[in-house]
Amino acid sequence: MIPDIKTKKLLGLKVAVTDPEEAAIKVLADIDKLRGEYITFANVHALMMSRGDEEYKKAQEDALLVMPDGKPLAWCLNKRGYDEAERVAGPDFFQRSLAMSSLTGKTHYLYGSSPETLEALKKKIEKRYPGAKVVGFESPPFHELSEEEEKAAIKRMNDSGADYIWIGLGAPKQELFMQRHKGEVKGLMLGVGAGFDFLAGTAKRAPVWMRWMGLEWLYRLLQDPGRLWKRYVVTNTQFICLMLPYFFWAKKESE
Repeated sequence: MIPDIKTKKLLGLKVAVTDPEEAAIKVLADIDKLRGEYITFANVHALMMSRGDEEYKKAQEDALLVMPDGKPLAWCLNKRGYDEAERVAGPDFFQRSLAMSSLTGKTHYLYGSSPETLEALKKKIEKRYPGAKVVGFESPPFHELSEEEEKAAIKRMNDSGADYIWIGLGAPKQELFMQRHKGEVKGLMLGVGAGFDFLAGTAKRAPVWMRWMGLEWLYRLLQDPGRLWKRYVVTNTQFICLMLPYFFWAKKESE
């Protein structure tokens, strides 16, 4: 566990009680001690998926830290009396870490997304974070990787000497990948989902006001209703039903 970042359980999963700036600073400060570990960023969908999929649940439980990448998770922690809890979104954490590492010389390896996205991402990082040191960009094949292919990918990550290993494969693939290679990778792995696409500009993110109001899921649903309606409508409804006690009946926890 990262010193001074406490966790509290939400529906059985330990979630960090922190804010974006504190989390990024403390991870950077301790990164040399965190090698071989991994951090996940869980939203409502990930939290609900961990309740129905034992393999995925174990991947979340084995993480060094689960960040609350979803406004509703932060709200639930606030209702339990942890007013300092804020949303720590993977894409924002990624960009904040790039900016902060520009001053420390810590290095990054990016694994995921398409070659086109990574090419656009490389240009965007060079322009926006000129001091950030990215020592590897890798777009894995779309097919299921063999054991030999995964070992080769891990070797490339380790040979790069990167401190941060950003995994942008999407859930649940990225969490399962990180769990499989916990202790093998020499850097700290972090699963950031569509974080590469958002920074590269190849995917549109919800406006800031929608993110602030916890409506990023609605924006994504409207972008692709055929594929995402079940993810958001069903899982969000299940989450609301399970978390109602936190909002109406549960007493605040004492420190």
